[in-house]
Formats: sequence, structure tokens, C-alpha cells
Amino acid sequence: MRPELELISEWIRPGARVLDLGCGDGALLAYLHQYRQASGYGLEIDTANLVKCIQTGVNVIHADLEAGLADFGDASFDYVIMTQTLQAVKHTEALLDEMLRVGRQGIVTFPNFGFWRCRMQIALQGFMPVVKTLPYQWYDTPNVHLFTLRDFEELCRRKRIDILQRMVLDHAHRPHRGPSWWPNLLGEIALYRLGRA
Repeated sequence: MRPELELISEWIRPGARVLDLGCGDGALLAYLHQYRQASGYGLEIDTANLVKCIQTGVNVIHADLEAGLADFGDASFDYVIMTQTLQAVKHTEALLDEMLRVGRQGIVTFPNFGFWRCRMQIALQGFMPVVKTLPYQWYDTPNVHLFTLRDFEELCRRKRIDILQRMVLDHAHRPHRGPSWWPNLLGEIALYRLGRA
């Protein structure tokens, strides 16, 4: 399991109900069930990942996140998690609203387009960045939105979403070991825990 997912698991209280949006092969949910006694569901659109979830006993629902979360009631879950998916959906604001409607807290991760290597590639070479956390060419990327930590925090401020916790990670999904200042410049991956008063 990616180290990023282990960090997320530390934010989940034992026995919590969890909804994982774009759950992939279900590794996070399986881990949370085993080590945090968490219950819940994953939503996934990819058929191969659905099969993997079913084979490992993870509760999974075939769903397109762009359709929203109308099937779930308000505060149905303690946590709604979306790892490396926020930048790949078209309706970012609506999905954030839905996350915090059906979950008491939301946890999101995304690649930081403000990372210094990305900035250097644009400034010096004139090309859209291709780095370990954004490994695609501009014409074949699954990413719909490329944004920075500052962009995301401004969106949260505007939408009155509380940032409860933030971590910046390196390309290997480990906490950034460098100085804690300039996270928008030095962090390759952003990890946020969100809520609403």
C-alpha cells in the first residue's frame, strides 16, 4: 500500500464508517477494515478494479463520481476519502460539497502543480510539466484540472470549508522531509483533512 494511504489511515478513528471515492483496487478500505475496524464502501468506475475489490472482500459500488452522491443521505459516513482523483473530475466544487454532505469529514489528496520542478519546466522549457507525480503528456492526461495547494486552499476559503489538517508529501508519497515553509513550492503531493463547522 502506498505510504500516503497509511498516513490517511492514521486520521481515521477506529470503528468509523468510510466512503472511498475512486477506491481503485480497494487496498485502503481493506487496510482500514483490518487495522481500524472501519466499515464502508468504495465507489469505482473501472471494471478491473471492481473485480479486484470483490476478490478481496471489499464492498464496492460501480459508480461514476460525476453523477454525484445522491444515493447517500446526509452524514451517512464519518469520512469520505478521495485520493488522487479530485484533479480528474469535471465538477470539482459539486463533488467537494457532496463529500462534506454525506461525510462528517473529507480527506483528499492530489498532485501539486505548484511544485518547483513543474514551475521550472514551464519557465525554462516552455512545456507542460511531466514529473513523477504528473507523469502524462498534456494530450493524454486523465487530469482535467491542474492546481496548486494555494488554489485549493483559496477554493476551501471561498466555500467555507475548514482545513483541519494538511501534509505535503514527496513523489514516493512520504511526508516531505525538508523545511516546513513554502509547502506550495516544495510539496509534490497534497494531503488534506476537511470539515465544515
